[in-house]
Amino acid sequence: MKQAINIRLEKEMLTTLDGYANELDKSRTSLIEKSIEFYFDKLDEMVADKRIDDLKSGKTTALSLEEVFAKAGIRV
Repeated sequence: MKQAINIRLEKEMLTTLDGYANELDKSRTSLIEKSIEFYFDKLDEMVADKRIDDLKSGKTTALSLEEVFAKAGIRV
């Protein structure tokens, strides 16, 4: 279910958005949704990179599959 939100954009950004919307025959909403989806993909990569860096630096540790199962109370 979609939910409405309000955002404020600089006039230049809105003009650019409208230009793309007109050129592609899409709505502002559909372009903003697609843009957010693309950015979430980028954020996923950034989070993954941070987690790898944290593992490499020893800031966090990894558990073996057996340890995960044991902590979850799953007997294998």
